[in-house]
Amino acid sequence: MVNRIQNLRKDAGLEVTDKINLRVEKQPEIDPAVKKNLSYICAETLAKSLILAEKDELKNGVDVELEEGITTKIELQKV
Repeated sequence: MVNRIQNLRKDAGLEVTDKINLRVEKQPEIDPAVKKNLSYICAETLAKSLILAEKDELKNGVDVELEEGITTKIELQKV
């Protein structure tokens, strides 16, 4: 997930030091891992917050494949 978020940061033209807020679509396959590694994900991606959100709450989310067969939406916003 960290790699996918870093790629989204790059695609959005963000600087290496830019802070972001993250919203990730809730998925039963990934929610426990996201919660367990929340601090690590935020530290590695410079996210001030990471919220697990319902699909309809992500207006600008991008579909990303985390593993074969596991896809989610991730939305990032520069702070």
